[in-house]
Amino acid sequence: MAKVESPRSSAQRALSFYIHIPYCAKRCGYCDFNTYTPQELSTSDLGLITRPYVDSALKEIELAKSEVGDAIVPTLFFGGGTPSLMPSSEIARLINGVKGLFEFDANIEVTLEANPDTLTLAYLDEIRAAGVNRLSIGMQSAVKHVLVALDRTHNPENVARACKLAREAGFEHLSVDLIYGTPGETAQDWRESFESALALPIDHISAYALIVESGTKLAARVKRGELVMPNDDETAEKYLDFDASAESAGFSWYELSNWAKPGGECRHNIAYWDGSYWLGIGPGAHSYLNGRRWWNVKHPVTYQSALSEGKSPIADSEILSDENLRAEFLMLQIRMKFGIELNKLELKQQAQAKNFRDSGHIDSSEWARGRLALTPSGRLIADRIVRELMV
Repeated sequence: MAKVESPRSSAQRALSFYIHIPYCAKRCGYCDFNTYTPQELSTSDLGLITRPYVDSALKEIELAKSEVGDAIVPTLFFGGGTPSLMPSSEIARLINGVKGLFEFDANIEVTLEANPDTLTLAYLDEIRAAGVNRLSIGMQSAVKHVLVALDRTHNPENVARACKLAREAGFEHLSVDLIYGTPGETAQDWRESFESALALPIDHISAYALIVESGTKLAARVKRGELVMPNDDETAEKYLDFDASAESAGFSWYELSNWAKPGGECRHNIAYWDGSYWLGIGPGAHSYLNGRRWWNVKHPVTYQSALSEGKSPIADSEILSDENLRAEFLMLQIRMKFGIELNKLELKQQAQAKNFRDSGHIDSSEWARGRLALTPSGRLIADRIVRELMV
């Protein structure tokens, strides 16, 4: 097994925050995230539930302070759900709530996920003034029939408009999310989408292969034969096509599904991959600190009820064993461009990895420098490589 060595930085007091906003105007057909529409919460007005929710999140942040003590916050991420549905004043309350109890790093990264249809210049100005300095915009595709298959409601033309407004508001770091491998999406559809994304004034792109999650509307349609998922070879070709074009446009891959221009990497997500500590605030949010992982109750009503009674919203927790740590070290580090230092692997694992080097899945030049780093074809089978190294 891999040697258990902490990949964390020397700043042991660093503690990133993830704040979950569990609301969406409409549930997308492919989504299995812990999100809820106003109708599912028996209201037609999202505004009626956002302020009480933020009150509860602030109480959880106070509880966290009493348990973890002092820490420096290098990154804060608003995910969802659709955080951009929240009034800017509530986003400001949450940022100030964390800032009032914890020390912010001088170069803190504060990201907010956004639906392009929800953004106005006034809103962007307000959240920028509140401290948000990075936007992640849900684009998914530039092709209307692909968005229809995904059950997305946003107008693809609004992505360019949103990016333009964000630049006007002073946002330096902009990211868009893409999804490939949607039923009915041709290679040309995919190329049209990623070329549209690469032409935007952004410095980061995430591209994910569509996964059919059980219990979703998409899964039901696939099961009924209404939609047919593309085969693995077609999906792999789309990944490689995008990767080559992104590199030519100045976006370098730094994690299996993420590409950035220099300085545009998402530091919050890197904190997950390099084993740093983080606190998750909100229903269903996960946290990790000092070898312990815990997660909150999933439903926002249950979450808010617990906090209103002065109780912890934690549903359960686990202490990671040495075996868990070894597995996660391999699984996470191999996703990164830097890869894994060979001296962190046992001799048996190095021998197994050498087979993938000889097959072209591990970079030979990086191997000569003492590192296991994946080639583009190796990224396509990263999970398989990890499984074989863990045997």
